[in-house]
Amino acid sequence: MGTLERMEDEVDRLIEAWRRERPDLDVAPMEVLSRVSRLARHLDRARSQAFGTHGLESWEFDVLAALRRAGTPYQLSPGKLLKETLVTSGTMTNRVDRLAARGLVERLPDPHDRRGVLVQLTPAGRDKVDAAMADLLTHERALLGGLSDGDQQKIARALRELVRPFDLEKH
Repeated sequence: MGTLERMEDEVDRLIEAWRRERPDLDVAPMEVLSRVSRLARHLDRARSQAFGTHGLESWEFDVLAALRRAGTPYQLSPGKLLKETLVTSGTMTNRVDRLAARGLVERLPDPHDRRGVLVQLTPAGRDKVDAAMADLLTHERALLGGLSDGDQQKIARALRELVRPFDLEKH
């Protein structure tokens, strides 16, 4: 048995208590999902720190990152931004307005649709999202620091299988 397998954490203590109090329940799912939930809280804190350093909220990073991932010229239609960020059109309009007011994005006429617009990342938006992304990766590496590359790859594969059905629902 490896060192990691013998270490106890708070989830082990919770599971032990539930098994003692409710032996009729199979609490095995908690062994994975309670840890995922706890890790998500730590990741949220790391994201807030990384983005806050650059004056960004998580939602702002999400929009800017979607545009950055689109590649040159770093623009998407509002509809594509909705799909990338999983928010409603009203929410996206508000977000784009706020980012445009800060000079991080701009609205341009869509050359293929006279009634449409494209949202484009400005140079300032690109600089901000690039710097925030670099800081985020530093924080994420720290969160994973106790795991070997092989363990990280195993966990990534297992989590991919767990998440895949939810990703298929949105397509």
